[in-house]
Amino acid sequence: MKHMLRVEFHCHTSFSKDCLVSPHRLVECCARKGIDRVVVTDHNTIAGALAAQELDPGRVIVGEEIMTTRGEVLAAFVRSEIPPGLSPQETIARLREQGAFISISHPFDAHRKGGWKEQHLLEVLTLVDAIETYNSRCMWPGHNRLAYQFADTHGVAGTVGSDAHTCWELGRSTLTLPPFGHAWELRQVIRQGCPHTRWSPPWIHLISRYAVIRKRMQRHLDTTLAA
Repeated sequence: MKHMLRVEFHCHTSFSKDCLVSPHRLVECCARKGIDRVVVTDHNTIAGALAAQELDPGRVIVGEEIMTTRGEVLAAFVRSEIPPGLSPQETIARLREQGAFISISHPFDAHRKGGWKEQHLLEVLTLVDAIETYNSRCMWPGHNRLAYQFADTHGVAGTVGSDAHTCWELGRSTLTLPPFGHAWELRQVIRQGCPHTRWSPPWIHLISRYAVIRKRMQRHLDTTLAA
């Protein structure tokens, strides 16, 4: 019998502006919590994912959460960083060129800048491998229900993710999958995934706001000291 993998598809490190978890700390937490594979998806950068992968190559998959002109794209097995601010079509084309596995972050979360409108999602649906049907940080559970219903209606595969910005959140939403080692293998097994999901309470967003403010203050202090 094959050993099934517990996979975290969506999490952040201190390389994201709203997170304070170092790559080293993230790897330690994943090991402790029994997360077999973790896709590190910092905002618009793969630097944190590369740092984490260097620490634990067998566990960490390099990913990126990319802000497009319509919403955020969530990618795994990224080899070359994609800049923010491109159209969804251009972003996806660049990811496809490098063979990445492409999903859509929290597609119907109207409370976030990276949420999508259905008309824009339909424009790229045939170009992606999956959409995120459950995100632990969606403050209104109905947003996840809409995503699941949309995926079911259109026959698209689903991923789930904790969207962790703290160690406490890591592993709250994972997908149990057969073994895979590359993006093309992930495409083959993604529909066999068994989701295990838990909602994160709204107060968790305050920690992200604290991270943003703390980093802003540190930059201001560094600038003042350098002057």
